[in-house]
Amino acid sequence: QLQLVESGGGLVQPGGSLRLSCAASGDTLDYYTIAWFRQAPGKEREGVSCISSIGVSTMYADSVKGRFLIARDKAKNTVYMQMNSLKPEDTAVYYCAADRSSRFSYCSAYVWRRGSDFGSWGQGTQVTVSS
Repeated sequence: QLQLVESGGGLVQPGGSLRLSCAASGDTLDYYTIAWFRQAPGKEREGVSCISSIGVSTMYADSVKGRFLIARDKAKNTVYMQMNSLKPEDTAVYYCAADRSSRFSYCSAYVWRRGSDFGSWGQGTQVTVSS
């Protein structure tokens, strides 16, 4: 069974950068679509980025386009999310999630709407952007 562990969160000043990692065990991530979600206090969980199991399709929330980058490292069975130009509104707990079912083969708005259906979730990592 796939297990995911996030790391890389922390406290950073506005304009700074962090790289989140989502390390997998129990299966290879090659067959999974991976998505990052985040949840800030008092707010609903929202999709941040996605990388599909088929091809090299990626997708980003409008709020992070041009600042965040999701990528796979197949050798390390890990997915990373590089976060640059961080803003206070990026403060949240960040979760990675994975699913290999056909309905999530491609990154689309459906992933954002039905992300809670993803089969595997990490425990989350806190990102705080503050001066």
